[in-house]
Amino acid sequence: MATIDYSKQIPVRRSADVLVVGGGPAGCAAAWAAAKSGADVFLAEALNCLGGLGTAGLVPAYMQFGDGVNDLSAGFGSTLFGRLKNLGAKLGQPQLAYEIRAENLKRVSEEMLIEAGVEIAFHTQLIDVLCNESDNSTRENDGAGTGSDKEIGPRNGEDSCSRTINAAVFAAKSGIFAVKAKIYVDCTGDGDLCAWAGAPFELGDENGNTMAATLCQLWTNIDWPYVHGADDRELGRAIADGVFPIPDMHLPGMWKISESGIGGGNIGHVYDVDPTDERTLTKGLIYGRKLIDCYLNYYRHYLHGFEKMELVTTGALLGIRESRRITGEERMELAHFHNQAVFENEIGRYAYPVDIHAGVATQEAFEKFHTEHTTLRYKQGENYGIPYGALVPKRLTNVLVAGRCLSSDREMQSSARVMPGCYITGQAAGAAAALSASTGRRPRNADVKEIQRRLLGLGAYLPNA
Repeated sequence: MATIDYSKQIPVRRSADVLVVGGGPAGCAAAWAAAKSGADVFLAEALNCLGGLGTAGLVPAYMQFGDGVNDLSAGFGSTLFGRLKNLGAKLGQPQLAYEIRAENLKRVSEEMLIEAGVEIAFHTQLIDVLCNESDNSTRENDGAGTGSDKEIGPRNGEDSCSRTINAAVFAAKSGIFAVKAKIYVDCTGDGDLCAWAGAPFELGDENGNTMAATLCQLWTNIDWPYVHGADDRELGRAIADGVFPIPDMHLPGMWKISESGIGGGNIGHVYDVDPTDERTLTKGLIYGRKLIDCYLNYYRHYLHGFEKMELVTTGALLGIRESRRITGEERMELAHFHNQAVFENEIGRYAYPVDIHAGVATQEAFEKFHTEHTTLRYKQGENYGIPYGALVPKRLTNVLVAGRCLSSDREMQSSARVMPGCYITGQAAGAAAALSASTGRRPRNADVKEIQRRLLGLGAYLPNA
């Protein structure tokens, strides 16, 4: 590949105690918790709103906030959810989760962060990370990892504290500029900040395949009183009739957004997407928009209540379920789910099932998904702990990570990745970042008991602290 030399003097636009990169669910919770803990916080978001996939991505519903007994997202999550309920949030259709009204979520997220004292910058895209270097910080590979055995950075046993981020570089309408912070929190969803700084990571399964993505949608003219039964009840017949270009046997479905005929669709899978490659993202978006016609045909002609439905819009973001998993000081693993793990250093607990959408459209992959999703789930009151070390990237001295790119195997990532789970890990990363910024101690050397005390002060659910 040809290269060019490019150099430029850029201004340092802002210095902060804590820089949060990404304003999705994890980033909102991190910024709020850090500001509530007394830090000067700057949040940079590439899009025009907060909320990530719940707003720009039009994901239609929240998965569970608790375990049926305990409010696991207590703190930021419960505060935000309470405000949304005051604005009319109700159980969706099917009766699995609370529907999301994107405009309400945008406004409530902004209000909570502004009230906490967070400075927000929209249309501000991370494009580079500037680090100091030490003797053993040479990357093993400058490309993206392609499987769970391929990592960027040092292997176990090597110095994991070899890089300190000095500044993050952003592009915005006003030009390119840098932001310096004492502590950086990666809430990009893809682990961009950590990966570009040299942290090791995993991506996909053993073959590099990631879960299929979905381009979510907003629909109108749905006759909700006549909608009964699961959305996939006629899927086999439609596939046999040749309605779909790929025989996709998994249909998450449509959620009721309002009685006035509005529905949010988590409909259709887009395969072969590498979320760290804009070329496959582009292909995925184009294919996702074409796929809409197939599902419009299915809903109108195979299911009652949808005969007159019309598409309003599709998400501005492709709904990515799986991206980089940053390698941390601790790694969440499936055994922790089975054992309802308790950690001395836990910063939260969660309970969503293992939910690995098939990465390829084969009968074997769909059957594996169905088996896992129906068996790897909890009874009421059961939950697992999240250790603090899963938020501390190896090899970086002044960085924390939260959201779907925390340190885990694929099974645990598929549980913790949903929005309430991101609220839990984001809140913890924000509280830890504020503590490290104020004490000058590296996040990996932070006083976890103090982090837990701060989280309890924010309202977090920590029964084992």
